[in-house]
Amino acid sequence: MARFEHSGDEQAQDELYRVRHSLAHVLAQAVLELRPGSTLGFGPPIRDGFYYDFVLTSPLTEDDFPELEKRMRQIIKKGQKFYREDLPASEALARIAEMKEPYKREYAEELLARHGLDGLSFYRNGPFLDMCEGPHVETTKAIPRDAFRLRSVAGAYWRGDSRNVMMTRIYAWAFADKATLEAYVSAYEEAQARDHKKLGRELGIFKIDNDIGRGLPLWLPNGTVIRDELEKLAKELEFKAGYKRVATPHLARQELYYTSGHLPYYAEDMYPAMELVETDESGEGHIKETYRLKPMNCPHHHKVYAAEPRSYRDLPLRLAEYGQVYRFESSGAVSGLLRVRGMCMNDAHIYCTEDQIKDEFKAVLAMYREAYAVFDLKNYKFRLSRWDPEDPKGRDKYVNNPQAWERSEAMLAEVLDELGIDYVDGKGEAAFYGPKIDIQFVTVTGREESVSTIQLDFSMPSRFDLRYVGSDGAEHTPYCIHRAPFSTHERFVAYLIEHFGGAFPTWIAPLQVQLLTVSEQYDGYANAIIERLRGDFVRAELASSNETLPKKIREGTVRKIPNLLIIGEREVADGTVTLRRYGHKDQHSMSVDAFADALTRTIRTRSLEFLLP
Repeated sequence: MARFEHSGDEQAQDELYRVRHSLAHVLAQAVLELRPGSTLGFGPPIRDGFYYDFVLTSPLTEDDFPELEKRMRQIIKKGQKFYREDLPASEALARIAEMKEPYKREYAEELLARHGLDGLSFYRNGPFLDMCEGPHVETTKAIPRDAFRLRSVAGAYWRGDSRNVMMTRIYAWAFADKATLEAYVSAYEEAQARDHKKLGRELGIFKIDNDIGRGLPLWLPNGTVIRDELEKLAKELEFKAGYKRVATPHLARQELYYTSGHLPYYAEDMYPAMELVETDESGEGHIKETYRLKPMNCPHHHKVYAAEPRSYRDLPLRLAEYGQVYRFESSGAVSGLLRVRGMCMNDAHIYCTEDQIKDEFKAVLAMYREAYAVFDLKNYKFRLSRWDPEDPKGRDKYVNNPQAWERSEAMLAEVLDELGIDYVDGKGEAAFYGPKIDIQFVTVTGREESVSTIQLDFSMPSRFDLRYVGSDGAEHTPYCIHRAPFSTHERFVAYLIEHFGGAFPTWIAPLQVQLLTVSEQYDGYANAIIERLRGDFVRAELASSNETLPKKIREGTVRKIPNLLIIGEREVADGTVTLRRYGHKDQHSMSVDAFADALTRTIRTRSLEFLLP
């Protein structure tokens, strides 16, 4: 069952939990009235309402919601009391047999047999009976009739297992009062309008094609522009910070990942092995080599480090790459650009001495903050992700070196403290080779995502026998810092789509300027401007001449193009353009020179707003 999250006043939340749980029973009662003979799954409260799963005798859609809500309010008005009954195991199973609820019986048998319970509880309100632990309100009159709303219909496998029957899940919102409900629904609808999957499709940013494969996005031309602009920004930041760029293959012999420690423990997260078979003279095949698509760039970068002798004078050595990696995420986890199987990471690895760790972490954090400021990203927090030695899977999940963990975690805590950064404790969230600082963003759709991370690795350099000659003439093992300010391009672009609602600022917008002529007789003037702008590497195009000006403006607005230039008889006569900016009602007339200068300045400085002359 879904976990209910408490927040705010505990007593009020407990009461709201009871209301939501009771509403789930009211919904089930209404559904059984509307679809007699249907059978029940689970019906728990969740953080913003409740849901209930059914196997229906005939389909229900959102068109049925008004009737369902009407019946629910009628049930609430009756003031049905909630009665609890506790029955020993044999009587509980007999009761469920009377109810003719096969899924309830399956779950009851599991509770009794596997969990050692000696009985089960039931709740009745009016004619409705459910096997349930509770709690509930005393009577349905305690439920606000105007503070809930049915939200959506979805499919859900029984017990979350794709081998089981597909049920119909009805979701609903429920809050303490109507005002809170309406505010939440309004925010939800705004979030839905900004959903990156919806906008990604409408704005031609990416596509998931089943012939290519789940979780393997195709970047369409508009999306590729955004990727390229992000890469350009990252390269500039890295160049200023002294990074050296490298390029590594998409695959490697699987022995590399045994050396790194990712195999065998992370085999299920990697694409299956590719065996290269060589045929001998008899025609019999023999496995010559086994390869894996790389799930991360770090083992390859370790090999770049090891390609040359290193001295303490070479450190810190900062290696950066836009590396394509592949991870075999489960089908249920794959979602738009947020969770994919093929991803590009703006990855870098910093090889340094122990004395250099704190300064390098501080420099990386400063780079992150500079990058976020470009997008005016402020809604984020820091998490110090540590190991959990008490985790029962700890032997496989973490490098077993308690002293190194203690020393490394202390260093990262000192970095955050010295910078005056508040952070939350993320026990059990570390990488298997060391602690990390995760930057958690809250999206406009309400999700919390780990968008960026900085990881301290005290294990991999030893596993790869990485060395440098110290000032004492002896060989030493460096530390490695893993960092990716923009996470994967896929996840960061998903975040930006929702952050900007698809209306990207001029510098990163797929199309920066569109010219709209009042009549095609002015197309020559417009094309001369386009040629000039493209000479400055501005993405500009002419709108179709077959449409009226109002329709061109409307289509440009739907495409969220940041700058529309309107050109008619007056503009041609005066050598000007009329600028109409996305999201602004006012228009500005200016010379072509003034517009071009302001536009290139806006792009060069990566301004979020057009810098009017």
